[in-house]
Amino acid sequence: MGTTCRRQVARMKSLWGQAWMGLGLALIAASPSHGATQGAQASSEHTTVSLVAELEWVQPGEPFWVGLRLEMDEHWHTYWRNPGDAGLATRIRWTLPEGLEAGPLVWPRPERMPAGPLMSYGYEGETLLLTEITPTVPISGDSVRLQARVDWLECKEACLPGRAELHLDLPVRAATPRPAAAAEPLFREARRRLPVPAEGWQQAMSTTADGSIVLDLLPPEGTPPLPDGVYFFPMEAEVVEHAAPQRLLRAGGGYRLEVPAAANAVVPDTLRGVLVAGHDDDAVALRIDAAPAATATAAAATPPPPDSTLSLPLALAFSFLGGLILNLMPCVLPVLSLKVMALVKHGGESPARRLQHGLAYTAGVLSFFWILAGLLLALRAGGEQIGWGFQLQSPAFVAFLAALFCLISLNLFGVFEVGASLTRAGGIEAGSGLASSFWTGALATIAATPCTAPFMGSALGYALGQPPATSLLVFTLLGLGMAFPYLLLSRFEGLLRFVPRPGPWMASFKQLMGFVMMAAVVALVWLFGRQAGVNGMSLLLASLLVIGLATWLYGRGEAPGKTPRTRLASGVAAALLLLVGLGLSQAAAAAPPAGGVAEPSAEEGPWEPFSPGRLAELRAEGRPVFIDFTADWCLTCQVNHHVAFGSGRVFERMEQEGIVALRADWTQRDDRITAALASYGRQGVPLYVLHGPGPDSRPRLLPEVISEQVVLDAIDELAPPAGSS
Repeated sequence: MGTTCRRQVARMKSLWGQAWMGLGLALIAASPSHGATQGAQASSEHTTVSLVAELEWVQPGEPFWVGLRLEMDEHWHTYWRNPGDAGLATRIRWTLPEGLEAGPLVWPRPERMPAGPLMSYGYEGETLLLTEITPTVPISGDSVRLQARVDWLECKEACLPGRAELHLDLPVRAATPRPAAAAEPLFREARRRLPVPAEGWQQAMSTTADGSIVLDLLPPEGTPPLPDGVYFFPMEAEVVEHAAPQRLLRAGGGYRLEVPAAANAVVPDTLRGVLVAGHDDDAVALRIDAAPAATATAAAATPPPPDSTLSLPLALAFSFLGGLILNLMPCVLPVLSLKVMALVKHGGESPARRLQHGLAYTAGVLSFFWILAGLLLALRAGGEQIGWGFQLQSPAFVAFLAALFCLISLNLFGVFEVGASLTRAGGIEAGSGLASSFWTGALATIAATPCTAPFMGSALGYALGQPPATSLLVFTLLGLGMAFPYLLLSRFEGLLRFVPRPGPWMASFKQLMGFVMMAAVVALVWLFGRQAGVNGMSLLLASLLVIGLATWLYGRGEAPGKTPRTRLASGVAAALLLLVGLGLSQAAAAAPPAGGVAEPSAEEGPWEPFSPGRLAELRAEGRPVFIDFTADWCLTCQVNHHVAFGSGRVFERMEQEGIVALRADWTQRDDRITAALASYGRQGVPLYVLHGPGPDSRPRLLPEVISEQVVLDAIDELAPPAGSS
C-alpha cells in the first residue's frame, strides 16, 4: 500500500476514533452513575473498581501509595492513558484533606486491543493504576479519608461508560506502617508491569521522507537482547498510526524501529512512550524519551569531523574551480544542447555582439545562483534542515522542470515559435537573443546545481557556515566559474574557429537537440515517479500531453496566412490549455501514490539503510564503515554507482575487510541525512565517507567523482592487504 494511500486510511481511522471518543465523552457526561458507591468499591455492569491502600496505616509526614483497581469481566477491557484509535483513558479526580496532594496516575504497560481496522491500547482482566499521596503538612487526627470520582469506559463489541464515587479511610499512626497483606501482591504485580527507564540507552528520534518515525536505540554494553514482538506505545495521541505494522531492524546490539506516523501528525520535539518487547510474564517494558537525531546526546552518533584548514581565499579558489568543473559533470547534460545551439548561432556574429551574449549568459548564471543561495540561506536561518540541491527534493519543482523542458523540446522541434521568452533558451529564433542567453544561463544553473563537483563540496560546506555576505561571495565565485568557459569563448574569436557557420543545416541540428532535451524530460518523469508514484506520474504525463496540445494550437494559429481572429482564438485556447497543463503538473505532485513507489536503490549490493543510531553502533564496535550519500536526481551519483560498484569487486573487498556499507538516500528530504552531511562539512551529494576501525578514527572523504580503483585504493590505505606484515 502506498504511503499516501496508507495515510488516507489512517485519516479515516482517526476520524472514526475521534467520533467514537466524542460519543463516549457524551455518554459519560449524560449518563447516570453505573457504579453504586460502596465505600472503597463500586461495580458497573462489567467492571468492579476499588481503592486499595498499600499500607495498613499511614504515618504523619510520610508519603504513601494507593491504587485504583479495575477488575473486568472476561473479554472486556478499559483503556491506557493514550487509548489509541478509539476509547477513553480512565480518569480519577481526588478530593483530599488539606495537607495531602495526589500525584499523577502511574500506568502499567498496556496491551494492544485490535478491533477491525482500529487499534486501541488498554487492559483486560485486572489492572492496578498507582498514585502516590504526598503530605505537605503532617497529618492530624486518628484517620484520613481519601475521596475520588472515577470515570472509565468498558468495551467488548459495545462500549459502556462507568462512573463511581469512592472513598477510602486509612488509620493514622506514629509507628512505621506495615504492608497490607491482601494488597501486597497486587502492588508487587503492578510494579513488575511498570515501564522502567531506559538508563544508559542511546536514543534518537527522526522522521523519514515517507512520513515514518524512526527510533534508533543502542543499549549499554552487556544488555541482553530484547525478546521478540517489539511494539512502541506513544504517550501522545495522534502521533503514530496505531494499527500499522511497526518494522524492527536488528543490527548487532542495537535496534532501529520504524513506526508509520499518523495522518497530519505533528511529531513532538521529544518522543515519549513505552517500548514493549515479548509477551505476558516475559515482556520487557522500557520508558522511551527520544530526542531528535540532530540533538541526541549520544556522542557516538556524531562522527569526528574531518580535518579542515579551509580559509576564505582557498574557499573562493575551490568555488571557482568547482564551478568550472561543473560544466563537465553529468548534471549539466540536459542543457548542453542549449549551450551548443547558442555557440553555433553566435559564432557568425560580431565580436562585440558575441561578448554581449557571453555577459548575458553570465548574468543569468549569477542571478540564479544568488536566488538559490538566498533561498537556501533564508530557509536555513529559519531552522530548516536543507542542503544544496534541495529544490529537486520537491515533487512540485520536478514537475515544473519537466513541463519547462517539454516546452523547450517542442520549441526546438518547431511546433511553435515565440519571442524572447524562457522557452527561447535554445537561442535560435529571430530577435536580439540576449534574453535567450540570459535564460540559457539561468536554466543551466537550475539543472546543474543538484550535483557537487570536485572542490565544490568543500567550498559549499565552508560557505554555509559563514555570515551571509561571505556565503554569497563564495556562491558568486561558483557562478563565475561555471560561466567562465562560455564567457571566454564569446570574448576570443580565435577559440571559435572550429565552430561551423550558421546555415540551413541548423534546422535539422535544432530538432536533433530537441530529442536531447526530451531525454531530460524522460529522466525527470522517472524521478517524479520515484517520488510521487504511479498516480502522480500518470497525471504528470497527462499534463505534458495537454501542454503539447496547447503549443500545437499556438503554432497552428501563428502559421503564415492566418487571420488576426484565428491567431487570437488559437492564442487564447493555447493559453487556457497551458494553464490547465501546468495545473495538472502541480496536482500530480499531490496525487496519492497508490502503488508503484519503489524503495530508492541505485543498484543491488550489500547496502544497509543509513541511520545515526546504526552508525553510532558500528563506530562504538570499532567496525569500519563506508557511507554513500546519494539521490536519484543526482546524475553524477548514478554514474559513480555504475563505474565504482558495477563489477562487484568493491563489495568483495569490503566483505574481506569487514566494512559495513551504509546508504544515505537523499532523494526526498530527510533531516537525518542533511544533519549527517553537515557533520562532514558538506551540503550536497554525492559524498562518500570511509570510517576506519576504532571509535575515534577520523573519517576520510573520497572525491565527488569516484571510480572502482579510487574506492579500492582508499580501502588499501585503511587496512593493509591480508598476509602483509
